[in-house]
Formats: sequence, C-alpha cells, structure tokens
Amino acid sequence: MRNTGALGMIVISLLLGSAAVVVAAKWLNNQVNIEASKIIVASQDINVGTRLTPEILKAIDWPSSSIPEGSFQEVKLLDSRVAKVNLQRGEPVLERKLAPEGTVGGLSGVIADGKRAITVRVNDVVGVAGFALPGNLVDILVNIKDDNKNPISKIVLEQILVLAIAQDLGRDETKPKVVNAVTLEVTPEQAERLDLARSVGSLSLVLRNQIDKSVGSTDGVRTQDLLGTKIVVTEPQKEVEKVVVYKSIAPRPTVEIIRGVQKSSANQ
Repeated sequence: MRNTGALGMIVISLLLGSAAVVVAAKWLNNQVNIEASKIIVASQDINVGTRLTPEILKAIDWPSSSIPEGSFQEVKLLDSRVAKVNLQRGEPVLERKLAPEGTVGGLSGVIADGKRAITVRVNDVVGVAGFALPGNLVDILVNIKDDNKNPISKIVLEQILVLAIAQDLGRDETKPKVVNAVTLEVTPEQAERLDLARSVGSLSLVLRNQIDKSVGSTDGVRTQDLLGTKIVVTEPQKEVEKVVVYKSIAPRPTVEIIRGVQKSSANQ
C-alpha cells in the first residue's frame, strides 16, 4: 500500500511539472512574437549642446505598441542635430529634446526662441556660493545709490534661467561649483535692463524654487529701512518774525467799607 501511494505522488508530480513546462513555453512563445520596431537611442551619455553623430547613437528594438512620440527610426535623420537637454545612455532620442534643424552646437543651440544669452561676472558670494547651476531659476538684485546718494538694493529681474556656469552647460550636476561668470537666458528687454544694472551698480543672484512662479513686488530696501531709522533732511533756517501778544488785564472791582466816620476800600 505504501509503495502504491508513493508511486501515485510521483505520477502527480510529473504531471504538474509537465503542465508548468507547457505554460512557460507558451508564455515565452508569446513574448517572442511581440511586434517590435527600431528606434534610435543614445549609445552613451550626451551633454546638452552636443551635435549628434552616428558614433553616439544606435538602433534598438522597441515594442511597437509603446513607441514614444517624436522618436526616430533611422540614425541618418539625426545627423548634425543638437541636443538641447542631457541624454542618458539608452534613452530614446525625441524631437522635443533637440534644437531646431540647422542649429549649430554649443550654447546657441539651447537658447529658446525669442530669448538671448548674456553673461555676468559673479563671485562665490553673489553667485549663491556656487549653487546656481544650469537649469536653475534666479532673481537679479542690483545695489546702487538713489538720487540722494543713499544706497538702495532692489530686485530688477525675476525667474531668470541659468544657461551655463563658466563654460559648463551640463544640467545634471548637483554639486556646487564656484565660478566667476554665469550665463543667463533673457528677453531683449531684460538684456537691456541687466546691462544697465551692471553698469551702474553691483549685481547679486538670488536662487529661487524651481516651481515657485510668484512675483515679488517690492519697493527695494534703503539704509534707513535696514537700520530702522529715518534720515532727516535739514533745510536752511529762515528768519521768523516774533509776535508778542500782550493780554490786557481788566481792573478788579473794589468794595467801599465805612466804619463809623472812617471810610476805606478793598479789592475783591
């Protein structure tokens, strides 16, 4: 009886194992039969502003049902195109990640339409100690003297994109870099304001939150605001005519007193 029971268990195990093999083979067969298409991806890490060449691209199979919009199927279609964002190895090359056709490599390839790039000198203090990295947004402060020769600090530009620090366009760095120049993306009008501001005073960068779109409307800060005091402007003294007012005093009433044959008077 025991041998019969053991033999039955062996037979059941063999049947279950065979069924598992059949199911696994069917699943693998379905995976192999998934329709795939070729798309172009980066064969290595590509920095922003880099001109694309066949050496840094490759074609791989990609499920046809999930091909990203704007992808490319042939390497030759990407010849001399410029990356406007950093691309990681194996990442699909998409149209939205490239500068317009005909753009040359470098900084000019990442400037948005209608914008300009302007470089300002900074030091490790006014440059937010190196934390203003490409891709960050900053506000611009100018420190000048007003018409009365009193110092004033005022925000003149807000939400300005940092394109590069020194000659570095990379946007994946998180480590602070102390540099002496920062390149900013501005409109033509902002470029004029920034150029005038740096010619009449000293500039500082204020790092802001990437998703904060609020506008900081201020009147600027002066010395008296900083110290909590008021500046009193003295004017030349003028002669003031003094007028003396004399108050007349009415005579006090008197009372006549008669004592016998004597008469006297007294003031009340």
